[in-house]
Amino acid sequence: MTDNALLDFSDLPRFDHFRPEHVTPGISQLLHEARATVAALEAPDAPSSWDGFVTPLGDLLERLGRAWGVVGHLNAVVDTPELRAAYNETLPKVTEFWTELGQNLKLFEKYKALQGSAEYQTLNRARKKIVDNAIRDFRLGGAELSEDKKARFAEIQEQQAALSTRFSENVLDATNAYEFLVDDENRLRGLPEDVKQAARTSAEREGKNGWRFTLHFPSYFPVLQYADDRLLRETLYRASATKASELGANPDWDNTQNITEILKLRDEESKLLGYANFADVSLVPKMATSPQQVIQFLQDLASRARPFAENDLAELKAFAKAELGLDKLEAWDMAYVSEKLREKRYAFSEQEVKLYFPENKVIGGLFRLIQNMFGVEIKPDQSPVWHADVKFYRIEKKGKLIGQFYLDLYARKGKRGGAWMDDARGRKSLSGDVQTPIAYLTCNFSEPAVVDGVARPAYFTHDEVITLFHEFGHGLHHMLTAVDELGVSGIAGVEWDAVELPSQFMENFCWEWDVLQHMTAHAESGETLPRALYDKMIAAKNFQSGLQMLRQVEFSLFDMHLHFDYDPNTGKTVADVLAEVRHRVAVIIPPAFNRFQHSFSHIFAGGYAAGYYSYKWAEVLSADAYGAFEEAQGDPNRLAETGLAFHREILAVGGSRSALESFTAFRGREPSIDALLRHNGMVSAQPR
Repeated sequence: MTDNALLDFSDLPRFDHFRPEHVTPGISQLLHEARATVAALEAPDAPSSWDGFVTPLGDLLERLGRAWGVVGHLNAVVDTPELRAAYNETLPKVTEFWTELGQNLKLFEKYKALQGSAEYQTLNRARKKIVDNAIRDFRLGGAELSEDKKARFAEIQEQQAALSTRFSENVLDATNAYEFLVDDENRLRGLPEDVKQAARTSAEREGKNGWRFTLHFPSYFPVLQYADDRLLRETLYRASATKASELGANPDWDNTQNITEILKLRDEESKLLGYANFADVSLVPKMATSPQQVIQFLQDLASRARPFAENDLAELKAFAKAELGLDKLEAWDMAYVSEKLREKRYAFSEQEVKLYFPENKVIGGLFRLIQNMFGVEIKPDQSPVWHADVKFYRIEKKGKLIGQFYLDLYARKGKRGGAWMDDARGRKSLSGDVQTPIAYLTCNFSEPAVVDGVARPAYFTHDEVITLFHEFGHGLHHMLTAVDELGVSGIAGVEWDAVELPSQFMENFCWEWDVLQHMTAHAESGETLPRALYDKMIAAKNFQSGLQMLRQVEFSLFDMHLHFDYDPNTGKTVADVLAEVRHRVAVIIPPAFNRFQHSFSHIFAGGYAAGYYSYKWAEVLSADAYGAFEEAQGDPNRLAETGLAFHREILAVGGSRSALESFTAFRGREPSIDALLRHNGMVSAQPR
């Protein structure tokens, strides 16, 4: 067994033996081995065949990808100065290799030769897709550029990688560094007890008195939602809205220049490749065919949602003035007033609902649903982990292992915010066997509280339950694949704007009565969610859905315009683009100091550049797919058949065929927007 944990590919990652000092030598060794293999494969006498170069190339890239994946994952969930330094030292070398590979004309020619050969016609559909994707990606990687342009292209890739990492680090550092201590409990009126207890525990952990609030979502957002103290709400809102900007606490964490440089580099990259803009480049491997198509899709959604959003805002303003004495609704009042209105209109609060969702019941209910729908078993498993809170599970079908996953649920210092699924290992065929897939499932929920010396289970809001189901949908896409070719198994090779289909599909089950009955138990009585409260939740399901829809459209249009028709080399600023989009579609304009874009990690550090629209695009697919289950309600046999069909036609095939083909095979027709509008309560031209 190797001393360097990154170089052990025999089984599960050895997180218990990993050290930051493993990164540089381990990745350097893998890069050296990879370059040697590439040199052998690109030789004239190396065969242009599947077994001759595609398989060995895929094997070496998998080793490097798995090792670097461990480093990147740990950098996101247990950030330390030592690990960050090692990551940043090695990132340029990894980026340089991938750029070299993407520009390797000799390998590109071998793929083209294979595509034009008689052997190509004998390949199965998955292997043909891998060859086709590779040729597309070589072109996008600059393989056809002249040598001088290749050199500049490589510089651009390295600079972009460094800037995106810096962007993410600035957001994390600004989030981790902020704290606001409250020493007067009267200022905490309105806050739920568990939120107050978490703030008290946070202060004690830091050796401080009072109640400590941070910019981590489980700490920050309940203040905006529940705190009666308006100044307290404003204080935390301002801190969050200005983090990682020129208005933030530390100028070293200002992302202004990072954003400008990233956009300039993306624009230059697109021009080098012969495209008019980066949006055109981004859309090549996606379902959408042009930026204009995406913009038209988003504007159509905006026009449909706007009447409902205007109605939502009018109700909020009227309620704030009449019931709460707020003549002017400020940005830090929105969540607070919304919660008060929700409580009055539907006679329940999110906190009341939260008391029914202890972690163990939620996880058990989720697993039960998966097991029943797809005929699998989920069991606890053993593996080294990176933090004591992380749990590990295995998925079996008919007693045979088909996948495993890590579950890291709680927010903590040094962990990037948000929620995501990532793959630790993909499925592929081995000699006489199959390598099963492994997923990372990461969230940022409130950790279990200790009250009077007694540990309580973590309790989740219903929104957090939805988030968990969402990420698990991604995990199912990765783990329930039946494709044995790594390049298109699971989520690999799936169009980016369709990859959210299984995740958003899973969210729907968080509203089903039978599902909720098996995942709820009240904190005190142990009773399951009562029907009366469930009915109120359903009645409130589309509360302010117009505002929520416009918010997502706003972000999506901002992203698309930045990468389509914005020239970063003119005097026009990114803030100007955002202001124009808001003027066109938004009904709520944030205060002038709001710097949302400075922490918009999805597009500046997370792979969603000119792709944030994917959430709404895929939501059309997911809502329509879930419609098949709605149509089967009341017929157990048909429901079971629908679940198996979803597995067979969507999850199992991964990226081995186009997402549109998979959807059509499942639904029997192309997708329709009707289900999305119906699920959001937008079935008429005007709001109720």
